[in-house]
Amino acid sequence: MYEYIIGNVTMIESNHIALENNGIGYLIYVGNPYSFVVGKEYKIYVYQHVREDEISLYGFKSMEEKDMFLRLIEVKGLGCKMALPMLATGSVDTLWDAIEGENVFYLKKFPKIGDKVARQIILDLRGKISRSNQLVDERSFNELVEVLKGLGYKPGDIKGVLNHIDVNLTIEEQVKEALKLLLK
Repeated sequence: MYEYIIGNVTMIESNHIALENNGIGYLIYVGNPYSFVVGKEYKIYVYQHVREDEISLYGFKSMEEKDMFLRLIEVKGLGCKMALPMLATGSVDTLWDAIEGENVFYLKKFPKIGDKVARQIILDLRGKISRSNQLVDERSFNELVEVLKGLGYKPGDIKGVLNHIDVNLTIEEQVKEALKLLLK
């Protein structure tokens, strides 16, 4: 499994780019290939999708986009090729607003998304995601999680406070903030 690939874009097509890294060109499906520039270096967060007849890479400019994509493909009836265009036309925040606001009409504007799938997206994801600037990935707080577990806190309690802690703080500051929140 790949987390990200850093390389130069060597080709842009209608639904994918080629990203060269150490002499290997990776074909990566992206939501908006024309937002990339040939010859420029990018850090692309990738998701590797494996089927019995295909192995594909899907790429994103930010971790928030990748996280939203991973949430979307968990929805029944929504695959990778349907979820990718949803991230291409708007921001993660706009998509979040549509899901939280139960805006079926906004979701139906995407290709192959009908009434049934739009309602399924809302049913499966409403209340389960946060705004992109607050999306918390436990991997960002590995050290903090381990410290709090060592102090005897339960994983559920720890996860509840991670959304309220700034990832840019030092580990000592993160522990102080987490303890303040856990002791309330």
